[in-house]
Amino acid sequence: MGAHVARLVRAPAAAPAPPSFLILLIIFSCLVVPNLSLTDSEILLKFRDSLANTTALASWNLSVNPCSGDNGKWIGVRCSGGSVSGLKLENTGLKGSIDVDILQLLPHLRSISFMHNEFQGPLPRLRVLGALKSVFLSNNRFSGEIPGDAFVGMGSLKKVYLANNELTGSIPSSLITLTRLLELRIEGNQFQGRIPDFQQKGLKLVNVSNNELEGPIPHRLSKMDISSFSGNDGLCGQPLESCESRQRRAYVFRVAISVFVAGLLLGFVIGALIIYRRRRRTSSQLDLTSSFNDHHESKSAPTCRNQGTPAGVQPAATNRGASKVEQKLQLSFVGDDRERFDLQDLLRASAEVLGSGNFGSSYKAIIMNGQALVVKRYKQMNNVGREEFNEQMRRLGRLKHPNLLPLVAYYYRREEKLLVYDFVPNGSLASHLHGNQAGLDWKTRLHIIKGVARGLAYLYTEFPSLLIPHGHLKSSNVLLDDFYEPLLTDYALAPVTNPEHSRQLLVAYKSPECTLPQGHVNKKTDIWSLGTLILEMLTGRFPVSYIAHDKDADLATWVMSTVNDERTSAVFDKEMRGTKNCKGEMIKLLKIGLSCCERDEERRLSISEVVGKIEELRDCDAPTSDAPSYASRTIIDDDLNR
Repeated sequence: MGAHVARLVRAPAAAPAPPSFLILLIIFSCLVVPNLSLTDSEILLKFRDSLANTTALASWNLSVNPCSGDNGKWIGVRCSGGSVSGLKLENTGLKGSIDVDILQLLPHLRSISFMHNEFQGPLPRLRVLGALKSVFLSNNRFSGEIPGDAFVGMGSLKKVYLANNELTGSIPSSLITLTRLLELRIEGNQFQGRIPDFQQKGLKLVNVSNNELEGPIPHRLSKMDISSFSGNDGLCGQPLESCESRQRRAYVFRVAISVFVAGLLLGFVIGALIIYRRRRRTSSQLDLTSSFNDHHESKSAPTCRNQGTPAGVQPAATNRGASKVEQKLQLSFVGDDRERFDLQDLLRASAEVLGSGNFGSSYKAIIMNGQALVVKRYKQMNNVGREEFNEQMRRLGRLKHPNLLPLVAYYYRREEKLLVYDFVPNGSLASHLHGNQAGLDWKTRLHIIKGVARGLAYLYTEFPSLLIPHGHLKSSNVLLDDFYEPLLTDYALAPVTNPEHSRQLLVAYKSPECTLPQGHVNKKTDIWSLGTLILEMLTGRFPVSYIAHDKDADLATWVMSTVNDERTSAVFDKEMRGTKNCKGEMIKLLKIGLSCCERDEERRLSISEVVGKIEELRDCDAPTSDAPSYASRTIIDDDLNR
């Protein structure tokens, strides 16, 4: 019995440890234990070393603790209780990839913000940072699809900002599992498919505008602002128009194009029949003449008989008539570098009405190869002959400038004209300024204004004899590509517009000379429109609202009166970020805008003067996003009133 007990006691001690377990223990000790001993300072420096272009973080060093209680001592570091709780590294020019594996070593990290930087590639694996409450990654160049489970396990997440990147695919379904989610901003990407069925009761903001989404808007989001869904032609339901109405509009568009094409076909077929009958009648007369000649020649000189018959020409003439009909049904392309399509392709395309006005209507059409186009239908060009219209379209087709939206093709018909352009998904400048989107910072606004001025100057160079080279400059006719490069549209159409409608329809921002009974337009009229656009960019105010209420009022008058009242700080758009170090440059641009809006057209700047002054302005590389402060108002007022 004692020996048996002894064996039972000794048996566990004799069992050797599994070799695999020992190996794993050694690896764990080498890799994990050192990381556990890293301080917040060392972790942050390792994170900085994983990035590129870290000039803005040069002050991070071990000689100073990043946190002192709740105060952050390092740039962009937020602290709580002596530990790093957040990183706010915005507008710092950072590149590379965000190493979340290093950041997860910060146990108290709850917020990250890397907005307005230059990060590219796939979105970081955010679910590794499961304790985050806020993620701000807007205005970078993240691209590709986001996995559906990207946010699984992030139960504390309240705010997700991914706007203005290059993300594609479906909206991650795991977002609907975030029970504490309050704000979601994913506008300005290329998301496709349907909006997930969000059910969170505390959800306050969802912005999915300017994507490629389709289908009904979830009921829980129906109370959101309409601007949160704009720029998605396939979306329907509250707060947009009902899905039934959207389907009816698409149907009406197809019917309208069908009737338009059918009318053209019928007209050409009738014309072809008339030509055919005339040729046949002529051929019959020639046949009789030929027979008579043949009969006469057979009696007098048989060896000189003509063996051919005019009737042999008839089939060729008929083919030529049919060929002309087919040719007239084709769109006219202004360049040779585009894949061809025709009116039938536009007829079969899925389409959406973009806008309608006195000057014409615009439609978005996606043809069979997936190419998105904008078809503009103009009615106020019926006084223009075919040759004159074709010549002007050929001139437009020869224009090559990075700030002009190129014309792709056109169609001529006496009663109306069709112009075809590429669709620009990022929308217009007007939608970004007035559509309750994320807003534009000073650097972006200045970049846009410089591009607009360059495009306008190019039109002045290419059309030196044209009284009004652009003629329709306004914020809704300035489109923005994915990199916020401005593209002017509806330019140089005055020569083909009916004279009685030109002054009324083309000049959007009415200059004083246009409002006179015998009003006239000239090159300085375009300068007025440019100046108004500059003021619109700086103030964030919509110029047409002044014109609609008082024909004698305009945005320039309001700005000047506000400046004269020494309230210049009230002029600038409060939503404009990145202005703290740029007040002097903002004032200079404001002066340029007012100089373009002189009521006496002779006192307005020339296009070369405008471009020269604008090109001298700089974006200041402002590190923060503060608007002009109260303390700086006196400086601004004094400078403007000199």
